[in-house]
Amino acid sequence: MPKMCSEPAAAGHATLHGPTMGTRWSVTCAPRPEAQWHTLRQDLAAAVERVDAQMSPWKPDSDLVRLNHAPVGAWVDLPSEMLDVLTCALDIGRLSQGAFDIGVGALVDAWGFGAARTAPDAAAIGSARSAAHPPTHTCLELDATQGRARKHAAVQIDLCGIAKGYAVDRMAAVLQQQGVRHALVALDGELRAVGGQPGGGAWPVALEQPEVGRRAVRGVIELQDLAVATSGDYRHFWDVQGQRLAHTMDARSGAPVHNGVASVTVLARSCMHADAWATALLVAGPGAGLALAQRMGLEALWLLHREGALVEVGLGRFAPA
Repeated sequence: MPKMCSEPAAAGHATLHGPTMGTRWSVTCAPRPEAQWHTLRQDLAAAVERVDAQMSPWKPDSDLVRLNHAPVGAWVDLPSEMLDVLTCALDIGRLSQGAFDIGVGALVDAWGFGAARTAPDAAAIGSARSAAHPPTHTCLELDATQGRARKHAAVQIDLCGIAKGYAVDRMAAVLQQQGVRHALVALDGELRAVGGQPGGGAWPVALEQPEVGRRAVRGVIELQDLAVATSGDYRHFWDVQGQRLAHTMDARSGAPVHNGVASVTVLARSCMHADAWATALLVAGPGAGLALAQRMGLEALWLLHREGALVEVGLGRFAPA
């Protein structure tokens, strides 16, 4: 379910959309001739499905599943797109000192958020924790020249914290290749603006209030040639004895994130980077995450649980006036 939602399209805008990755993608832009519109929709859908076919942990024949099933030390041929995503993921894993770690697949499954089961399983959780491996950026080797990768530890990779952002970037590339200069692209809360609105001005995007079971707008962000992504604890979670266990895993503790952060929103030039950094800052927590964002020069907004209320902490254009 989306973590953010675009405001209703202004008069004269049209929207293309379709299903993917258990949710929906959408593109809002100026209307085009019917023949071009049909081709554009096909190309956008194909771009998203290509990402899903490569990086889905749910599709048994995906390239990600092939990599996860490969023996330790064996080279696995991979598409260039997936290698681009893995390169970015490992870079951010290194820069965040492991707060962003794509090697959490076994934990995601054990806690009931993956393809393996639909509820937390104590035995599986214990097994995943006992099989802990070094940070993935130290034990996954990429060979971009040969188009391949290999694991140096029994790591199960999960790209759900970055792949949707990358899919948004691929849709933006399709739009630009077809001459579209003004559009807003969205996929499950990850958004990217191609230019501004056709009539001028930035695209208004609603920042969602991080409340369970309720959709409400907290504020509006304006996007122009910019991407935004939000990670939070309020949409996908388990309630265990009154404690909310979010779907985002902290590889360092072997458990779901539980650090008082309701959500983190990040702005970046690419949606892939916004998506991954939002997850990294959520996992890092309010103290270390703020220091990390300052060190990396990120523009970010935290909403923190504090004594029954939400407190805002922002950097960049989110900073207090």
